[in-house]
Amino acid sequence: MSHAALTSTTAFKALAQHAPDAQRWSMRDLFAEDPQRFERMSLEAAGLFLDYSKNRVDGRTLELLVSLARERGLEQQREAMFTGAKINNTEGRAVLHTALRAPRDASLAVDGQDVIADVHAVLDRVRGFTDAVRSGSWLGHTGKPITDVVNIGIGGSDLGPKMVCLALRQYAHPRLRMHFVSNVDGHDIDANLQDLDPATTLFIVASKTFTTAETMMNAQTARAWFLRSAPEDALARHFVAVSTNTEAIRAFGIDPANMFPFWDWVGGRYSVWSAIGLPVALAVGFGYFADFLAGAHEMDQHFRSAPLEENMPALLALIGFWNRQFLGAGSVSIAPYHQDLNRFPAYLQQLDMESNGKRVTRDGQPVDTPTCPVIWGDCGTNGQHAYFQLLHQGTDLTPIDFIAALRPAHEYENHHAALLANCFAQSEAFMKGKTPDEVRADLAQQGLDAAEVERLVPHKTFPGNIPSNTILVEYLTPHALGALVALYEHRTFVQGVLWNVNSFDQWGVELGKVLARKIESELTGQAQPDLHDSSTNGLIARAKAAV
Repeated sequence: MSHAALTSTTAFKALAQHAPDAQRWSMRDLFAEDPQRFERMSLEAAGLFLDYSKNRVDGRTLELLVSLARERGLEQQREAMFTGAKINNTEGRAVLHTALRAPRDASLAVDGQDVIADVHAVLDRVRGFTDAVRSGSWLGHTGKPITDVVNIGIGGSDLGPKMVCLALRQYAHPRLRMHFVSNVDGHDIDANLQDLDPATTLFIVASKTFTTAETMMNAQTARAWFLRSAPEDALARHFVAVSTNTEAIRAFGIDPANMFPFWDWVGGRYSVWSAIGLPVALAVGFGYFADFLAGAHEMDQHFRSAPLEENMPALLALIGFWNRQFLGAGSVSIAPYHQDLNRFPAYLQQLDMESNGKRVTRDGQPVDTPTCPVIWGDCGTNGQHAYFQLLHQGTDLTPIDFIAALRPAHEYENHHAALLANCFAQSEAFMKGKTPDEVRADLAQQGLDAAEVERLVPHKTFPGNIPSNTILVEYLTPHALGALVALYEHRTFVQGVLWNVNSFDQWGVELGKVLARKIESELTGQAQPDLHDSSTNGLIARAKAAV
C-alpha cells in the first residue's frame, strides 16, 4: 500500500506519460475504430447498467488506472472499511455504513461489540414504530392518527431522507405527508408549519448529540408552536428523536422509548440507511425501506468482491479521477432524467464534496494534485434549457453523468419516450459535437449564401469530445435507488483512496459554526462586538441597526 505522494507512484507516472496522447483523442474516432467499444465498456451490477464508453479512455488507460488503484492499496483499504478498521484516522472511528444494510445473519465485531445485532435491534424498533404510525394505531394526543411528518435535521440527516422520500414518492402512504426542515432561516420552518394541524403532526428531531445548533433551534421552535395548542404532556405523542442523548431528549419532552439511536461509525452523509432513514420507513413502509437497504447491500457485495477491472464503483471512480487529473475537469454535472431524482444532485454534492474536498492527505501533508471536483446539476430536460449551453460550447470541460429509468412509474408513455430520446441524444451530442463542415452543409441546405454561412459557422460549431457516463435502471424501485446511492458512496471512497485523503471527516464544516456562535451573541446584544475585520464589524452594525 502506497502512502507516498500520488505523483511519485509508478502508475501515476505512467498515466502522465500516456495522457498527452489521450488528450488528443477524438471519441468519434475511438468508436469508429472499435465497433465493440460499447459492449467492452459497459457492465451490470446490482440491477444497474453502466455505459462508460463515452469517455476519453482506451484499454491502456483503464489498465493504468487499475494499476494506480492497486498501487494505492485500494483492495486492502476496501477490506479495512468492510471489516471495521478505524479508517477515519482523524476521529479514530470505524466507517461502517455498509453494516447498516447487512443482513441479520451477518456478523461483525467492532471493539468487541456485534454491530450487526445492534443495527437490527434498532431496525426492529423502526419497524414497530413506523408500522404503528402507518396503520393509524399510533394516535396523537387528541386521538387522531398522524397525517403529517416533519423531519428536523441538517446535512446528511436532511438531504438523505428528503432525497429518498422524493425519489420513492410512488410508494408513499396516501395519508402521510412528509416535510423537511433544515435551514436555521426561520422562513424554512415557517413555510413548513403554515398549514399543519398540531393534533395530527409528528416531528422527528434528528441529532446524534441533540445539540446540533441549527437542528435544536428548529426543534425548539416546533416545540413552542406545538405547545401553543397542546399541553406539555402531549409532546411524547408528537415528537420522537434520532439521537443517543437520553437525558437531553427526556428534558425536551420526548419519551426515551421513542429515541432511535445510531453510532459514531455512521457519518452524517452516509446515514440514511440508519435510523436517520426513519422518515423513509414512515413514508414508504418498512418493507420498501428494507428493499432500499437490500439494493445497497447488493452493490456492497459487488464492490467488495468484483475484480477492479469489472467493478462498477471502481471504474466510475477511476474514470472520474482521470477526467479530473488529466483532462482538467474541475466539475461534474449530474443529470438525472427522472423528475423523482430531482434532489439527487444535491445529495451527491454533500456526499462527494464533504468527503473528498480536502487539501491534506491522511498523514497531514499537502496533496500534490487537485482533489474533489465541484458536483452540480439538475434534472434533464430542464438542464438542457438552462446550463447545457455552457456544457456544449463553454470554455470548461465538464463531464456528465446521465441517469435514467427504462420504464416509467406513470402511464404517459409518450412522455417517457421523449425523455429517453433527450437523454440518449444529449450523451451522443456531447460525444460527437458538430464539426464546422457539418455546420456548413446544414446551413447550405437552408439556402443561405456563402458569406452568411461562414459568419454563422463558429456560432453553430460544437467541439464535442465531452466525457459522459450513462447509468440505467429498469424501474426506479427502492432496491434500484439503494444500489445507485451505494454506487456513488463507493465511488467517493475509491477516489479518496487515490488521493490518500480521509473521506470520512469534515472539519471544514466546523470553523463557520464556531464564528457564528460568537457573532450571534453580538447580534442579540448578549455580548459586545469583538474586533473583527472592518467588513464583518460593518455588517454586524448594519444588522443591529435594522432591528
